[in-house]
Parts: sequence; C-alpha cells; structure tokens
Amino acid sequence: MIFGFIDWDVDPVFFHLGSFPVRYYSLFFAIAFWLGYVIERKLFEHEKTPDNWVDKIFIYTIVATIIGSRLGHVFFYGWDYYSQHPAEILKIWEGGLASHGGGIGILIALFLYKKFVAKDKSFLWVMDHIVVPVALAAFFIRMGNLMNSEIYGHPTDVPWAFRFLRLHPDEAALPRHPTQIYEATFYLLVFALLWFLYWKKSFYKREGGLFGIFLIGIFGFRMIVENLKENQEAFEDSMTLNMGQLLSIPFVILGICCLVYALKSKPKEENAKLNSHKK
Repeated sequence: MIFGFIDWDVDPVFFHLGSFPVRYYSLFFAIAFWLGYVIERKLFEHEKTPDNWVDKIFIYTIVATIIGSRLGHVFFYGWDYYSQHPAEILKIWEGGLASHGGGIGILIALFLYKKFVAKDKSFLWVMDHIVVPVALAAFFIRMGNLMNSEIYGHPTDVPWAFRFLRLHPDEAALPRHPTQIYEATFYLLVFALLWFLYWKKSFYKREGGLFGIFLIGIFGFRMIVENLKENQEAFEDSMTLNMGQLLSIPFVILGICCLVYALKSKPKEENAKLNSHKK
C-alpha cells in the first residue's frame, strides 16, 4: 500500500478444480443465487403461496439472468466483435455480462412465470417479490467485478483510491475510483431498504411499490456512478451519455411509474375489503 492509495493485486481465480479455474466471480454468482433462493422461499412462505412456486421462480430467474446478461453484453457492448465470432458468445466463463440485459431477461421470464405459474397474481406482485433478492445479488456481482479488477473508475486522488495492478502497466500506475465498491455498497443499502419495507411496513401490499423503489434506486444510482467509471467500450467515448446511462433511463422511468401507482392505489387488503362490501 502507498500512502493514500490501495494496491489491488488479487488473483481472480479462487482455486483450481483439477485444470478448471474457479473464479471469485463465479463463486459470488453462486452465493447470490443460493441466498436469493433462501430469501425468496421466506417471502413466499410468509404469504402462503403454493410450495412449488419458489422453485419455479428460481429456475426462471437463473436462466433469464444468465442468458439476458450475456446477450445484453453481446448486443449492447460487443456486437462488432461477436458478430464476427459468434462461437465466442457461448464462452460465458470468460466474462462479459451486462446488468441491463439481465434486467430485460428477468422481466420477460417473470412475465412468462406469471402467465404459466402464478396465474392468480399480478405481474407487479411477482416483481415486488423477486427484486428483494435481486438487489442482494447485485451486491455480490459487483464484488465479483472487484475481484476481476474490472468495471473500475476514472483516475482520482481520493485517499481510498485503488491501483488495479493487474491492468495494463500504463493503467495500473493510476489510482482510480473503486466504483465496484461504490455500487456494491449502494446495492446492499437498497436490499436493506426493501427488506425493511417488506417486513416492517408491509409495503408489499401496495403492488408495484418495491419494484419501483428497486428500479429507481439501482438504475438511478447507476446513472450517477457511470460519471466516475471508465467506459467499457471505445465507442462510448464520443457519447454524451454512455451506454449504461442510456439503458438505465427507461428502467428509472418505469420505476417512477410503478411507485406512483403503488402510492396512489389502495393496499391489497383494503381492496379486498372494499370488494367484499360491494358484494
């Protein structure tokens, strides 16, 4: 460590399973899914949903996250390369996932989940319950990025700056914003807020509220922190807003709409009472 800076020289490979390298990123991904399953089961049991619902939403979400994140990276950030090397798209273990693609994939998958599994629930009900563990998963994913020394920030002289020594020598000497830690910390706070609102304020009774807060918090902060991050692809250098910011805008708008709808609507139990009185 140099005074005022932190030298970061972590090997991204945690251990080798035979000749196969097990990376911290993959390990954190697995932990995120496991904790997500535990959390989702707790939420579903609290609301007495059918036993198989949580297993099915877990499968839908895993498949959507992996496929959506990979295709998001391919189409949003690396199409020039992957269009010429399509076989490389399958090499997900080499890295290259985009959270916006994962978000789109999850939206599509959970729409299908509502259609074929949770038929008597609204789409907003489904989204309110999935975003709680997803916020925690976002924390682990960014910590995985830190272990990979990727998605780092601009050069800076702040005292907590990191020098990512595994970068190209010209870049490794520059202290940079540890934007992975900024995002991971904020995402953990979003998870804590959603957890608090679910259990202490029963906010899940206002359908769309937790989903809206998640979108505003996660993608709103993403738009801010992108100002401190190096662009992931060269084509972004000429853009006023980079790709991450542009892709965040519709998510934030959707989040605002969902939150306004939730705050203006009657809680679910009150709606049920009103309907019973009408009958």
